Amino acid sequence: MKKIILLTFIFILTACSFGASSELDRNRQIWQDSGVAHYRFSLNVGCFCVFRDKMPLIVEVQNGEIISMTYPDGTLAALTDPNYEIFSQHATIERLFTELESGQSGGADEVTVTYDSTLGFPSEIFFDFIKAAADDELTLSVSDFQVLK
Repeated sequence: MKKIILLTFIFILTACSFGASSELDRNRQIWQDSGVAHYRFSLNVGCFCVFRDKMPLIVEVQNGEIISMTYPDGTLAALTDPNYEIFSQHATIERLFTELESGQSGGADEVTVTYDSTLGFPSEIFFDFIKAAADDELTLSVSDFQVLK
């Protein structure tokens, strides 16, 4: 009888673990289920970087592609901008999920995240890539999110 109870308990634990998903997976699914394809948001890239005065960027995305990135003064961040590549790697919700997943999979020593309670996207991500190093931290903040038609 004890063996049957033990086997039943092991079976239940195993079944529960197969159905479990991470917080990241649950929120990514919420985002995907929302069907939002065209949106705009403010992106603040916080780091020990020379471009801090250019934050936050206003980013518009449609169907996963960056439509525009605009500086606070209204100037468009052009493809020739020396910071364009750095900014663009953070400039869609899908890319933020990918970066978060990479950091949580060992790309950073410490990762903390806050998700939007309605749409599930990461609204604040903090990375400390090397805990013992200084000035390697990165914060990505999403604010003023708007669904566009």
